[in-house]
Amino acid sequence: MIEDYTRFVLDDQATCSAVKQLRHELSEATCGLAHDAILHRDTPGDVGTATKATAEMSRDDLAHVVIASSKRLGEALRTIEEYLKIDDPPTASRIESLRYRFYTVEQQIAQTFRSPSRDFASVRLYVLITESLCKRAWLQVAEQAIQGGADALQMREKSLESGEFLRRARQLVDLCKQHHVKSIINDRPDIAMLSDAGGVHVGQDDLPSRQVRKIIGQNKILGISTHSIEQARQAVLDGADYIGVGPVFKSNTKPRDFLPGLDYARQVAREIKLPAIAIAGITAENVDEVMASGIKAIAVSSAVIGRGDVHAATELLKKKLNREGTKARS
Repeated sequence: MIEDYTRFVLDDQATCSAVKQLRHELSEATCGLAHDAILHRDTPGDVGTATKATAEMSRDDLAHVVIASSKRLGEALRTIEEYLKIDDPPTASRIESLRYRFYTVEQQIAQTFRSPSRDFASVRLYVLITESLCKRAWLQVAEQAIQGGADALQMREKSLESGEFLRRARQLVDLCKQHHVKSIINDRPDIAMLSDAGGVHVGQDDLPSRQVRKIIGQNKILGISTHSIEQARQAVLDGADYIGVGPVFKSNTKPRDFLPGLDYARQVAREIKLPAIAIAGITAENVDEVMASGIKAIAVSSAVIGRGDVHAATELLKKKLNREGTKARS
């Protein structure tokens, strides 16, 4: 089951190979016992077959299936190891080594489980809020963006002192909760937790995503910026709930000396199953090109918050996204 999950669900060659290698090494270490062991099986006479815990026959989802399988494997390895210590200590030591290696793989796999509270699939229009780019009060801009159709808002402030950042984050979170949209904090998992935001977004040069997950726990959304298919694949294994894909166009908001562009967006649309958000330089004039790549959602900043009529700018983008989505389904 564990190997099947890494192979068919994660579609990750490295993790699948690690599990497969453990399986082969276990078979090799115990090959001298396998032929005799089957002779001692007595299913009709086994009192354990009639003993069932209530929860044993129930699984909530695929994650619970994989977790149960992982725990059984860990327990089995420990049992084999302990009994082998009686007659074959060298082989017991090999099994111990396999058990410790499996714990590492188990932790890697656990990063990929996502709770329902972290669902980002419904987000189509994601607006980044930065006060310096707003033509009016930032909180007013945020509310108008929501009213225009934004599905998620991110507070992105690189130069605010922590106390002021937290105060504003709490205002944004309260606004988002009132309107039932998602609230994300850029870069700062501590601010995300203290403000009770829906999640946090980090870049490739920010805190490592696995460390961020330790801070925010299993119920907060984790977004990761990616600029290559290798980074996108790693984000899946690191437990991202969505990935930022870009820059797709040149952007004055955040100039870069590289441009993965729409070619990268098409790669992600073909291969990555996580929600993917195209970002950088997207406007009402070029959003159709982005949708044609297969990406279903966009993140914008200046194209909305830098406009005189934020509501109208947001509404126009959302209408274009909905129209392209209808075309794709028809």
